[in-house]
Amino acid sequence: MRFETKCVHTGVDKDSTFNSCTTPIYTTSTFYWDSLESHKGFDYTRSGNPTRSAMEENIAALEGGVSCRATATGMAAITLAMHLFKPGDHIIAGDDIYGGTYRLFADVFTKWGVKFSFVKMGDIENVCSEITPETKAIWIETPSNPLLNLVDIQAVTKVASESGSGIITIADNTFCSPYLQRPIEFGVDIVLHSTTKYLNGHSDVVGGCVVSRTEELAERVAYFSNALGLGCSPFDAWLVLRGVKTLGPRMEAHQRGAMALAQMLETHPKVERVYYPGLESHPHHELAKRQQSGFGGMLSFDVKEGRSVAEKVMLNSKLFLLAESLGGVESLIEYPEGMSHASMTKEARREAGITEKTVRVSVGIENPDDLVADLKQALDS
Repeated sequence: MRFETKCVHTGVDKDSTFNSCTTPIYTTSTFYWDSLESHKGFDYTRSGNPTRSAMEENIAALEGGVSCRATATGMAAITLAMHLFKPGDHIIAGDDIYGGTYRLFADVFTKWGVKFSFVKMGDIENVCSEITPETKAIWIETPSNPLLNLVDIQAVTKVASESGSGIITIADNTFCSPYLQRPIEFGVDIVLHSTTKYLNGHSDVVGGCVVSRTEELAERVAYFSNALGLGCSPFDAWLVLRGVKTLGPRMEAHQRGAMALAQMLETHPKVERVYYPGLESHPHHELAKRQQSGFGGMLSFDVKEGRSVAEKVMLNSKLFLLAESLGGVESLIEYPEGMSHASMTKEARREAGITEKTVRVSVGIENPDDLVADLKQALDS
């Protein structure tokens, strides 16, 4: 099956009693056994649930992994992946990753004895120079949040495999979704998503997932997911499974609008810089063409006059809701300095390139002409 067909059909056929065309929501907390030795494959919803399993089968197929475990939030997915490591282990990550991920690494797992190096991963030499005998993982976020920097996935997996010390690679694929990028095809060991975003696509659920490339990793991830109680609810799983059916056409609409906005912003006199991999001016444009099948629905831009102008632009728009999150059918606009990346220190934000001039946009599926006209009037005013 091709991608869009998998979105609609993989994992959904769970009702042999009434032949429902959509997956039922199994709201039960527990399942009765046929005997002391046998049951129908499920015993307790924390450990597994038919609705959640349907969603996990679907996403694993889309990413090309052997298994997927769905979690209650995107941060729970990152927490789950981090339990593969122990005190003393070292992880290399980008310096411009999502603020919540940075907070979890710098403020939580550092206190548990895990060590981190935050580097500019656009240059593979920066990654190589940080590898030590204690390095156990390289954490990839591409495109990065919010500055849309790209990481050469194949170069990173090559470095990890040639290290000879069992370094695994983990990629947060939330910004692209598997429709535009499948890191496992480049050798990545674990792929993460905030299913809140493009996979669900309707801003009505929070969730996450961890997809494994190998059976060995899948078994460890499944064990920790159950032991930590991180699984998402059946209803949330059903919402994501419903949303993922339209992932392909939604992503096409998202990136049509994003390209139109990026082109307008690049020529606007009040805009200093646009961050969108689809523009030829983007430093990683050619890399995006190699490892992605499209440029996505996220973009950021810097206004010339700082916070006061950024604030007016965000508040003067009529169609862009001032809100965190991304990947929904409606367009959102936000201020990384005080919203999505407020959990980073100011020094860390500046090192990453996030300033008081930066505005982030999640482009919805509205008509591109309407979006361009609205953001242009917000800038003009």
